[in-house]
Amino acid sequence: MSFGREAKATKEPFRTGTIAIIGRPNVGKSTLLNKIVGAHVAITSRKAQTTRHRIQGIFTDKRSQFIFVDTPGYQTQHKNALNRGMNRTAGQAANEVDVVVLVIEASGWDDRDLPLLGLLPKQAPVILALNKVDRVADKSRIAKTLEEAVKKRDFAALVPVSAEKGTQLRPLLDEIRSRLPEAPAIYEEDEITDRPERFLAAEMVRERIFRLLGDELPYSIAVDIESFEHEGNLRRIGAVIYVDRPAHKAIVIGEKGATLKRIGTEARHAMEELFGSKVYLETHVRVKSGWADSDAALRKFGYL
Repeated sequence: MSFGREAKATKEPFRTGTIAIIGRPNVGKSTLLNKIVGAHVAITSRKAQTTRHRIQGIFTDKRSQFIFVDTPGYQTQHKNALNRGMNRTAGQAANEVDVVVLVIEASGWDDRDLPLLGLLPKQAPVILALNKVDRVADKSRIAKTLEEAVKKRDFAALVPVSAEKGTQLRPLLDEIRSRLPEAPAIYEEDEITDRPERFLAAEMVRERIFRLLGDELPYSIAVDIESFEHEGNLRRIGAVIYVDRPAHKAIVIGEKGATLKRIGTEARHAMEELFGSKVYLETHVRVKSGWADSDAALRKFGYL
């Protein structure tokens, strides 16, 4: 998506900087990142807690390069080491960037939004993005949300958007750009993420699991790419899905392997679209009890 990229070069200074997208789970942070970047670099789901890593998405136009950090949704229940680590990631990201975009729902402030106000840095400007405006029939609710925002913090800007529809994303980028430092681009113009394909492949598998089994499966699930080989225009990928209990393994596999087959098929199609090549994907399911509370397992899966 171009967001009306300028056809001619401008005399304005080029700006490059990092932007943290933070917010409680399921407010649309990953959808916002994907829509801006124009590719599927962060997994999305109706379910909360799908994003566990800091994912850099890169968008470059004629005047600027935006390096986005999509953080995990802030977890209000610190049940295990994984959730505690996700909260540390969200807090660290907010304090290590040039601009912060706090995402809430345009329909109104939620009690779960409030802990994030304490994570916001004092030194970096914070832009409030009111997402899902397309779902609010009574537009006076959006105005009320804006009024409440002014009372909670001195935000650098307030921008109602729809990440799903792509509404108001250019004004949001303009607000961000004006607060980025003058600096040359770090990445090439056609680069959209700094994450390796191996990582993205694991995310594609995990996304399909959440989309297909979110109502049945707890979040103690991880995906590890054990093999990733290039053979011309073909990528051969071996993925292992780790679950916490034997009962969870049965859910992922499904009757006569039907669920696992569907997960693999949909993930393969997503990879082929993202990578622009054919993909041979082989998936297995293994039980690793207590992995979400194990530092060794969290390191293995890239969460520490």
